Amino acid sequence: MGNSYAGQLKSARFEEALHNSIEASLRCSSVVPRPIFSQLYLDPDQPPFLPEDVKPKVEELDKELVHRYSQNGNLDFSTNQTVNEMEDEEEDEDMSDSSSPPIPYSQKPAPEGSCTTDGFCQAGKDLRLVSLCMEQIDIPAGFLLVGAKSPNLPEHILVCAVDKRFLPDDHGKNALLGFSGNCIGCGERGFRYFTEFSNHINLKLTTQPKKQKHLKYYLVRSSQGVLSKGPLICWKECRSRQSSAASLSAKPNPSVSPSTTPEGGSANGYKSGFTQTDVANGNANGGRNNALSTTVSRPMPHSTSPSPGCAAGDQASMSSSGPPKKRHRGWSPGSPVPPPALAVPVPTIRPSTRTEPLLSVPVPQSMLTGILQPQPIPAGETVIVPENLLNNSGVRPVILIGYGTLPYFYGNVGDIVVSPLLVNCYKIPQLENKDLDLLGLSSSQLLSVENMILLTIQYLVQLGPDQIPLREEFEQIMLKAMQEFTLRERSLQMSAQCISVSPGQLPWLARLIASVSRDLVHVVVTQNSLAEGISETLRSLNEMKHQQKLPDYVVAICASKIRGNEFCVVVLGQYQSRALAESMLTTSEFLKEISYELITGKVSFLASHFKNTSLGDDLDKLLEKMLQQRGESVIIPFNGDVSECVSSQEAIAMVSTQEPDLDVDTFQIYQPQLTVARKLLSQVCAIADSGNQSLDLGHFSKVDFIVIVPRSEVLVQQTLQRIRQSGVLVDLGLEDNGTAYQRAEKYVVRLDNELQTKFEVFMRRVKQNPYTLFVLVHDNAHVDLTSAISSSLSHGEPNHGLADRVINCREVLEAFNLLVLQVSSFPYALQTQQSRISSSNEVHWIQSDTVDDAASEEKLYFGLNEYSKSLQWGVTSPLLRCDETFEKMVNTLLERYPRLHSMVIRCYLLIQQYSQALMALTTMASLRDHSTPETLSIMDDLITSPGKDKNGCGHMLVIRVPSVQLAMLAKERLQEVRDKLGLQYRFEILLGNPASELTVAKHFVTRLKAWRGNEQDDWIPRTYQDLEGLPCIVILTGKDPLGETFPRSLKYCDLRLIDSSYLTRTALEQEVGLACCYVSKEAIRGPIVALDLSEKEQEKANGSENDSDELLIDLDRPQSNSSAVTGTSGSLADNGVSSSSAADKSQKQAPSLNFQAVAHSSVDEGAYSSFTARETLKQECDSLGNQMASSTTPKLSSLSSVSQTFQWPAQSAKDSKAIRVALPRIVILSKAAYCLLSSQKNGNLPSSSSLLPHADVSWLSSLRPLLHKDMSSEEQSLYYRQWTVARQHHADFSNQAEASGTRTFHPRRLLLTGPPQVGKTGSYLQFLRILFRMLIRLLEVDVYDEEEINTNHTENSEITQSSNDHWPDIEIFSKISFDLSVHDPKYRNISPVYTEQLSRVKQETSKETKSEEPKKRETVSMMLTKYAAYNTFHHCEQCHQYMDINPTAQVSDSTLHAFTFSSSMLGEEVQLHFIIPKSKENHFVFSKQGKHLESMRLPLVSDKNLNAVKSPIFTPSSGRHEHGLLNLYHAMEGISHLHLLVVKEYEMPLYRKYWPNHIMLVLPGMFNNAGVGAARFLIKELSYHNLELERNRLEELGVKRQCVWPFIVVMDDSCVLWNMHSLHEQSSQSLEPGGFSKNVSLKSVLQHIEATPKIVHYAILGIQKWNSKLNTRKSKAPFSRCHVRDFILLNIDLTQNVQYDLNRYFCEDVDFNLRTNSSGLLICRFNNFSVMKKHIQVGGQKDFVVKPKIMVSDSMAPIMPLQYVCAPDSEHTLLAAPSQFLLEKFLQHATYKLFPKAIHNFKNPVLAIDCYLNIGLEVAICYISSRPHSVNVNCEGVFFSGLLLYLCDSFVGADLLKRFRFLKGATLCVICQDRSSLRQTIVRLELEDEWQFRLRDEFQTANSSDDEPLYFLTGRHI
Repeated sequence: MGNSYAGQLKSARFEEALHNSIEASLRCSSVVPRPIFSQLYLDPDQPPFLPEDVKPKVEELDKELVHRYSQNGNLDFSTNQTVNEMEDEEEDEDMSDSSSPPIPYSQKPAPEGSCTTDGFCQAGKDLRLVSLCMEQIDIPAGFLLVGAKSPNLPEHILVCAVDKRFLPDDHGKNALLGFSGNCIGCGERGFRYFTEFSNHINLKLTTQPKKQKHLKYYLVRSSQGVLSKGPLICWKECRSRQSSAASLSAKPNPSVSPSTTPEGGSANGYKSGFTQTDVANGNANGGRNNALSTTVSRPMPHSTSPSPGCAAGDQASMSSSGPPKKRHRGWSPGSPVPPPALAVPVPTIRPSTRTEPLLSVPVPQSMLTGILQPQPIPAGETVIVPENLLNNSGVRPVILIGYGTLPYFYGNVGDIVVSPLLVNCYKIPQLENKDLDLLGLSSSQLLSVENMILLTIQYLVQLGPDQIPLREEFEQIMLKAMQEFTLRERSLQMSAQCISVSPGQLPWLARLIASVSRDLVHVVVTQNSLAEGISETLRSLNEMKHQQKLPDYVVAICASKIRGNEFCVVVLGQYQSRALAESMLTTSEFLKEISYELITGKVSFLASHFKNTSLGDDLDKLLEKMLQQRGESVIIPFNGDVSECVSSQEAIAMVSTQEPDLDVDTFQIYQPQLTVARKLLSQVCAIADSGNQSLDLGHFSKVDFIVIVPRSEVLVQQTLQRIRQSGVLVDLGLEDNGTAYQRAEKYVVRLDNELQTKFEVFMRRVKQNPYTLFVLVHDNAHVDLTSAISSSLSHGEPNHGLADRVINCREVLEAFNLLVLQVSSFPYALQTQQSRISSSNEVHWIQSDTVDDAASEEKLYFGLNEYSKSLQWGVTSPLLRCDETFEKMVNTLLERYPRLHSMVIRCYLLIQQYSQALMALTTMASLRDHSTPETLSIMDDLITSPGKDKNGCGHMLVIRVPSVQLAMLAKERLQEVRDKLGLQYRFEILLGNPASELTVAKHFVTRLKAWRGNEQDDWIPRTYQDLEGLPCIVILTGKDPLGETFPRSLKYCDLRLIDSSYLTRTALEQEVGLACCYVSKEAIRGPIVALDLSEKEQEKANGSENDSDELLIDLDRPQSNSSAVTGTSGSLADNGVSSSSAADKSQKQAPSLNFQAVAHSSVDEGAYSSFTARETLKQECDSLGNQMASSTTPKLSSLSSVSQTFQWPAQSAKDSKAIRVALPRIVILSKAAYCLLSSQKNGNLPSSSSLLPHADVSWLSSLRPLLHKDMSSEEQSLYYRQWTVARQHHADFSNQAEASGTRTFHPRRLLLTGPPQVGKTGSYLQFLRILFRMLIRLLEVDVYDEEEINTNHTENSEITQSSNDHWPDIEIFSKISFDLSVHDPKYRNISPVYTEQLSRVKQETSKETKSEEPKKRETVSMMLTKYAAYNTFHHCEQCHQYMDINPTAQVSDSTLHAFTFSSSMLGEEVQLHFIIPKSKENHFVFSKQGKHLESMRLPLVSDKNLNAVKSPIFTPSSGRHEHGLLNLYHAMEGISHLHLLVVKEYEMPLYRKYWPNHIMLVLPGMFNNAGVGAARFLIKELSYHNLELERNRLEELGVKRQCVWPFIVVMDDSCVLWNMHSLHEQSSQSLEPGGFSKNVSLKSVLQHIEATPKIVHYAILGIQKWNSKLNTRKSKAPFSRCHVRDFILLNIDLTQNVQYDLNRYFCEDVDFNLRTNSSGLLICRFNNFSVMKKHIQVGGQKDFVVKPKIMVSDSMAPIMPLQYVCAPDSEHTLLAAPSQFLLEKFLQHATYKLFPKAIHNFKNPVLAIDCYLNIGLEVAICYISSRPHSVNVNCEGVFFSGLLLYLCDSFVGADLLKRFRFLKGATLCVICQDRSSLRQTIVRLELEDEWQFRLRDEFQTANSSDDEPLYFLTGRHI
């Protein structure tokens, strides 16, 4: 914001200035040359502000400039405003332009009753910028908004509108005298005098009002539309302004750059520039921070010589050494007067009185961080930093801002650093009550300043010598203290004031606490100001003698009577001050600092120090000498000792004799990856189902993707390799098998310059393929989260902000067919309050804590937690180590070179250590004692392992060197040493630079190819995994490790350079993440106890295997490092390196710790005597030794322990294929990192997880609960989302909460998080695959594919129609006889209907007895077409209205109408309810007055409308509110149709919720338990009643009754697709008979059938059910007269007297068809159409779960169907199920009991009168209608084997029954509603004449009498 870049620089001028500056800085020792910025910006001819520069254009920044600065210094453009700030204050001091004394001024009193509040105008309207920054302010043309300063409100700016003619131009000239302005608060206009205006806006001036003095700034709008402070108004001529600025910036120390610290500002050293705004979200907490922002001067550590990059006005300097009283004017910028001293104002907050709560600053509720202006300096509040402080003391003190006013610093300020590390801990935020409760506090004002001082001292006292203060740790201490106070307050019921320390007690209490610190913490108490204490401390530091011991911390307390207590901490500890200063820099900044030190040659002293070995010899000369001794020969590459030499030709020619058993990871998907891929898929489905229309999965038929990875060549190649190996491109149908390998490259894009073009191509594909679902995978999404805007402003690294440009660009956010999947191991920076990813769209890796999971997997993941836990294993050779010796050496060097960055020193030392170790192990054994044991053992292992291997396989060592320049230096140096020692064929040294590809020496590539065996000639290793088995050192450089996977042969990770600069969780954990991998199960065990073996037993334990591979251990060496701290064992011997000379070649390999053996020996000291324990251990060791021979890992760790020496057995040919064990890597850490990661072991230290999660975010509040280490990743995500906010340069910063307080999440964005190297790539590739499968499955449907049954029973009718006819001819059709047999495969288990043909069919008795389990029905998967019917899961644009998932539409948009009619069958009135949506009311007729429903409109037979179907469609549905196919929009091609859902009363709310736009017909409550018969019965009754009503209505309009359309469609809710079949034209080509079918719409089927000639003469019309054989079958008649079901057109007029049986649960349609046919009505099936029925698993006609009415116990045996009936009045268990259901189920299963004679005897069927009931597959039923004139099957000469009378009516009489003949012994079953009607029926039908009944043959269904059981009687024919 504001004027962050004033004036463009021409690069030539810039270079010249840069060059001069560097040259001057190199030459001078004391005189300080002028900084670049003052040379460039403050030239007299250069106007400082051009009007168009007020809001600089980002694009116009000079790229080169930006780049230069980013290379060499810590440029931060945003700090430009400081000049203005400082000048501003001085001008206030300066009262008037002349040097005359100030004129006293008396103000006119304000008019009566007007407002006099500061910041408001007299009309009472707010004028403060913080209140108006978001307002739209209208100002007249020619006016500008400017900011006025009120002396009473120093932290606020008041907004005014002023005519720009009265304001100066850019050169400070041409302003008209006088004034013209408006008040923007109350809108009053036309103030002509500034005096009058200043009164109106309540400036309350004590001096003469002058516009020049009080109108300070132009106000500008930022890109977010926020009104903010712009550049100063240039009142005076520029000359004077420049000179003041010139005098203000003299010493070009790159370091000192003021920086604001809003809450969470520079914590852990992330520098936030002036443009930082802290979002307050409107809560008091944020607002408070804004008021309290401190401007802090922040010197960059270790820079004496000036470097470019100092922003304008970073420092202010004065011309005299003392604090100047008056500014000098008139200096020209080139003035020769050398400014000797330098002042850095560090403005802070001043509490006015002690009575107010802690900090008495008004809290503006603002969006902007106000930058506070420093107050005028009273004498005594300045600190003069002594000259040569750093040189004299070797320490650059760090001043931690505490509480109160920090003084001004003058003089040599480059030698101090001011850190805001803890400042926010003292500003206790105002919390809301819910947060206070969460933290267990009563109020947030519990700690007095005195308490805070004491807590600070206590904290400093308990810090270890190698710890630095951590903000997070201190915050927790403060919180605990406040919780204690709250507890005490509650228990004593008194206010916290009683507990507070009085100011008088403070000094001695403070000294008391500090007294236990062994002189490491001093307390200095002064009376007047903090400046005294700080000056005193700095002076004593400067004059200190070298042997004197310094305190680590000095706490300066000012116990002032006026202002109360103030304090700050001066850090003097050598280690602490440096670590604090370095931790303030971001990674990019300290890498620039390092490169600057290397470029300017500041390291030359250090380099010369390391020219000699530790023994003092010249290293280069030594190496030359060794090279000459060796001559032409080199050390043998492998399979030989280090002492064996061969010529270099031989060495190159050596290749392995056999293919080694390399453990190369082939790509496969493991179970956890599958699980996570499924979780991702279900989350995508959840997005699609969420109903907010953000994703419509039914729309897509293909999946395409692109993977965006950070800028790392190896990572690109690795991702490509995985994509190729996984075959995903072929599986998704994106590429063919042949081309997939080459074409893979277009699917992986690096975040670099090429990105834009590749990405544009991708986005074009996205736009052109709307039916393809694209997935944009952003891998390692936590790397480079800079926003595109801020990156172009500040960092200047050209590739910053690229991810933001891609992921958050508008096209990506809006593309409806693009999913963004962000993948990260360290997602914390994506989980802030401003996150764009909804927490529900996060998919976390599964925790495999359960033993079962672990048991199934061969390898287990070994990650950060496991490394921490491994410290408790108790092995003396831990996986996480700290090299104490190295740390001691580093500390000595740090003291010697205080001006260099510690990483430079560490790196030089590391290079020396590895060089000396190499020399020690080959030629100069005397150097052994001068290498640290860790380094020596690593190098020993690296060099010796290829020597023991016949193929030359060995280990990899990764050394992490973040700075590219240092890494290149390390590589060159180590290569030089290696080559001169002749080891260049033994192991390789590689530079792992993300920007370049791997380069491996030719002979090593040959060796790798030989191992792989089948690679092509031009193969080269492209990824680290390709280096499997190669002995090598990889020097891994770059700002962050980027997720590259390392081979199994990686054994050591050297992270000794990663120290206190890595104080954020992401930075630290991603470094250790390099070592994470999958390991064999045996390698992981819990804590065990190490045994102490004495020397003799040690030898005995080794004795049995003491072959030449073993090393004799010298146990008497003293321990060389403090193993107590690190858990590493100390002596050199422990490290497996013999201290005797290397000449003794028999002592080759150190015995080393075998993890398995340690793990398996569950040794417990208490359990055994020491002897048995030892024996056990030994046996374990031996047995394991034989099992675990391994070819490539001759030993696990050369760091073996004294107490447990297990060894990898010697390699023998016969075990070359033995078990391979994958082991965890060994990690060597710096002390700082070790302390953070090993905190679990020590318990009291803070762990890495409590650190700030990422440098781009800040904590929302210093009071917050602790993040527990054992929180799941989901809980951690929620924690970070609550307690962290994005910083201003973070890409998510712009995603602020809207006015309503809700954040905008991107609906199609997911985040996949999992620990490093756990397998996320495989997981998301698998996700793409299953996503594609699912889309295909969504486009497919399982339909029944069953051939018709009983086809052999059919009569071949002679009469057929021509196969070309489209419609049946009624004349011919009525002559065809009806086919009684049921052909529907659904009914394969029902009783066949008797026909004459059936009687001839031989029925085998050997038919398998009917099993209870119904056979699974055959289904086949079909692609859905555009004519399908859909369920609720389908969403698309077209049917969106039809479905009406409109969130605005309320359910009440539909109205409920009762419709009553009388039914003869039911014998009572029936009331049905219609629910009619407003949009469908046109289908109904309502009464004029009361909106009473009268009828449903019906069309006329003669209507011809191609855009409509005439028949209303009824769909009965139950239990399928989601899955029923009730969306007919596409099936009807979008035309108008009338569709009614028929639902049961209790299901109505569900159906109404899912289908709000459908008409519902709700059945009466009495039918809630009824079967499908009731629904069909009521549909038909209602339709007939409606037909009569419509006939009456239309008759009045002159329409004949018979002209009203009498048909309805009754259709199942599982009909999904309709097909039309037509025959081939028979020609010579078509050899096989058959036809073809095509998919058609329901509309065309209905319109075709409705167009049938003389349609009103047909009773039912239907179509056949589809099966896959339909087309291959020989041609059959186009129309059949047979059973139809599932989808029928029903003529309700003709079938008026034929009813559905409303009681039926099964076979109601067979029953109805038989009745209709026997009434002589026509049923016609169109065979050229078929319907496909979807297999739906839920709902529909499901059986009841039959349970007893009164449950006795839960675990009852299931009730068998034969128990569904019982004798009347018996004690039988009564059941809770409808009686009709029980009866039908009983009849199906009781065939053998009821009709024994009929079984398998189709010649003698059972006679059923007026009904068809299923009585089992083995029995045929002969259906006879009792009605007069009915059509019946010919049963002359048939003897029936049984008689079934079911609820028979008066048409059944004794005469009718006497017509039929029965077999002797035939059985009878008479079923009636109750006992009395049963007796009456027996009498009326005279049954006792021919049938014999017994009393015990009477039964009832097993219902209670309330449920109206049915009764039946059985009997035998006499």
